[in-house]
Formats: sequence, structure tokens, C-alpha cells
Amino acid sequence: MAGRAERHRKPGLWHRLIQGLEKDMEFRHTSVLLEETIEYLKVKPDGVYVDGTLGGGGHAFRVCEKLNDRGRFLGIDQDEAAIQAAGKRLLPFGGRVTIVRSNYVRMKEILEREQLPNADGIVLDLGVSSYQLDDPERGFSYRMEDAPLDMRMDRRQEKTAGEVVNTYSEEALFSIIRDYGEDRFAKNIAKHIVKARQNREIRTAGELTEVIKGAIPAKIRMKGGHPAKRTFQAIRIELNRELEVLRDSLDEMIALLNPGGRICIITFHSLEDRIVKTCFKRNENPCTCPKEFPVCVCGAVSRGRVITRKPVLPTEGEMEENPRSKSAKLRVFERR
Repeated sequence: MAGRAERHRKPGLWHRLIQGLEKDMEFRHTSVLLEETIEYLKVKPDGVYVDGTLGGGGHAFRVCEKLNDRGRFLGIDQDEAAIQAAGKRLLPFGGRVTIVRSNYVRMKEILEREQLPNADGIVLDLGVSSYQLDDPERGFSYRMEDAPLDMRMDRRQEKTAGEVVNTYSEEALFSIIRDYGEDRFAKNIAKHIVKARQNREIRTAGELTEVIKGAIPAKIRMKGGHPAKRTFQAIRIELNRELEVLRDSLDEMIALLNPGGRICIITFHSLEDRIVKTCFKRNENPCTCPKEFPVCVCGAVSRGRVITRKPVLPTEGEMEENPRSKSAKLRVFERR
């Protein structure tokens, strides 16, 4: 009876413990195209591997399982919660693992600091984690009505999504929603946002969603997906400079690979996929000579070959189990 009474006196503690465990589990079970990525990576037991978007450590755990005592794994992530979750998950691998809170754009610098000049494999999973989407405090989801407009991948950053929504010009908002959200109503959405914030600051996901709904015809709202999805995506990409970072990092990451090393990139957005596809093709065939030239005279040398001529997609089973995997595409490049 005493034990039962004690539990009733401290429901908050039990709730927090259970909630913490659930958050860990969410982070651990959102790895997309896991089997395919590990297969294409061709992990060498004594190799050096880098995950530039560590998350909860799903891909990382499978890589570390294949490493021996001479192998090394480097995990990079901006998100403090991801660092903590992955750190716990990868504890069994001890000194083989190094985890750094940073952006993968600094991968070369981090490898040099850890005295690891090159890598045998690199993984990037560019999706927002289930943990981030489902945590109301993070403000990534349009379904969390009372969530603040945050959307920062790295919460050390001062600028939030709220600043984008409430201070960017109508023209800038239009460009972002059109280019990053690929929304045909981008112009009207930008116009409605600027008009709404003249009355009062737009502070929550729910408030922004209502503004967006008002900018899209009712008939269209009934037919398509959630009307705010594309705009939220666009604001998140702008805030975290996601496409810019990817574009600025790819060539350098390929250069960091040892001969035979592979880079596996999972994208969830058509613009991301296009950047990866273009970069891989350019590194495979960098020749800039006119097509009518019989031989190459520019001197550009191929860095390797594209392994996946078409992107690898999730299976029907994976999409049923994890609906957020539906837009995922895996592309792989091998260094020569």
C-alpha cells in the first residue's frame, strides 16, 4: 500500500521518466532506408566512417556493429537532444566513437582535429527526425497549433522561424515559399502573412497555419494535403540554410573519401535530390569540353562513379510502417 501511495504522490516524476524513454525510442526508430544504406556503404571493419546527420544513431549503430577495435566512427549533429540520444545508444562501442555537436559543413575541419584525414564512408540523412517533428517546443510541425515558431536545428542559433515570418519582406517570403516550398500559391501566401502581421506578430504554428489557409482557395484545400506543409518546409529550409549547406559541402565530402570509399545521401525534398544528383554526375564526369570535341582537352579528372543510376526508394513495407519515409531517396557515389 505504501508503494502505491508513493506512486500517486509523484505522478509528475513517473510521467517525466516515461516521456523521456518515449522520446529516446522515437529518436531511435526513425532511420529511413537503413538496410539499403548499410549495404551500399560496404563497411570495412578497420575503416573510418562519418555520419554528418547523426540523429538518434540508427545508421550509426549499424555501422559501429561492423567495426573492429581499429575502426573509427565520427558522428556529427547540431541538435543537442540528438547528441544525447545517440551518445547513449553508441556507448557499447566505447573509444571507436567520437560525437561532435556541429554542422556537417565543417566535416573536414572536424576530421583533421580528430587526426582522421580521410574517411571510408560518409552518410547524410537529410530528413527532419520524428523526434523533432513531434516535440511541440521545436515548432517544426504545422500540426502543433500552440507550438512556437522555432524550427532551429541548432538551438544555439538566435534566429528563429518567427523572425523569418515576421520580418522578411513580402518579396523575400514569396521567393522562399516558391523556391523551397514549390507552392503555386506562394505569392498569395506571402501577401497574407505580411497583412496578418501588421495587426499583430504571428507567434505560433496554429496562427501561421490559419493565415496560410486563408491564402489558398477552399476547393484546393479540400483536395490536396495539408495547406501549410509546403510553407513550413520552405521556412525551415531557409532558416537552417539547408540547401546552401548541402551545396557547399558535397564536393569537399567526396574529396575526403579514400579510394573505394562511398558517400550515401538520403534526401526528402526534390531540390535536395537535384543538388545531390547534379553533384554526383559532375564528379563522375567533370569534363567541360564542347560535345563536338573528339577528345577531352580540359584536363578535368573524374573523382569516381555514381553507384545508383536511379535513386533507391523505400519498400512498400517501410512506407507503411513509417509514412514519413515516402519521399525518401538514396543516392550513392564511390571515390576512385
